[in-house]
This record gives sequence, structure tokens and C-alpha cells, in this order.
Amino acid sequence: MTKADIVSEISKSTGIDKSTVLATVESFMELVKDSLGQGENVYLRGFGSFVVKKRAQKTARNISKNTTIIIPEHNIPAFKPAKTFLNEVK
Repeated sequence: MTKADIVSEISKSTGIDKSTVLATVESFMELVKDSLGQGENVYLRGFGSFVVKKRAQKTARNISKNTTIIIPEHNIPAFKPAKTFLNEVK
């Protein structure tokens, strides 16, 4: 399902025009990105949590040059679904 499909489905079920729904979905995604960028987690009860996970520093190999490189510690975004969400998908 694409963003356009989501906008169409919400528009059909609520009767709100597509441009308003698209603006709302875009605003939601921007808010989640901005919050995660600042290190804040986003919790949506019954759906799940968008969290920031910290990856530790590690050593890796560059096979083409046959050298060892160090990948520094960094943060990555992650999604943890709620139990009710998991039960519906199963």
C-alpha cells in the first residue's frame, strides 16, 4: 500500500477531500521525523512506537581494499508494534 492508497482510503471512509488528507498525512510524517531527529520517541497507543535505537561502534571490513574500518556509534529509527497490532497481523 502506498501513501496515495492510504490517502484515498482515508478520503473515502471520512468524506474529507484528498488534498486535506494528504496534508495531514504529510504533517504527521514530518512530525515523526522531526521528533526522532531530536531523539524523542513517538508513542501511539494501540498502534506502536517509533523509537530511536543506538547502534554501538563496530569494526567492519572493506573487501575491495582489504582494509578494516571502524563504523562509529550512531542512532537509527525503529518501529515497535503494539501487542494489539501484532495480534491482528498474526
